[in-house]
Amino acid sequence: MTEKHDELSNNDLFVTEFPKKGLGIVDYLQGRVHFALLDQMKLMSTSGMSQEKIREEIIANVNEIIENFDPEKESKSH
Repeated sequence: MTEKHDELSNNDLFVTEFPKKGLGIVDYLQGRVHFALLDQMKLMSTSGMSQEKIREEIIANVNEIIENFDPEKESKSH
């Protein structure tokens, strides 16, 4: 039970809720990505990573996501 409580407090500390009301789908999705990246960078910074290392990690992760995206595969899975 304590482990779950600690997990929740870490989530509260590093996960910013994004407002859903009044936004179109594109703005909503972009906002979620923006907040997720800021939350991840805040966690990485708190854990002692330098700004340059954070930049390298984030860009590498985004590049990997883009390179692995296959629109044809995505449309077949829906």
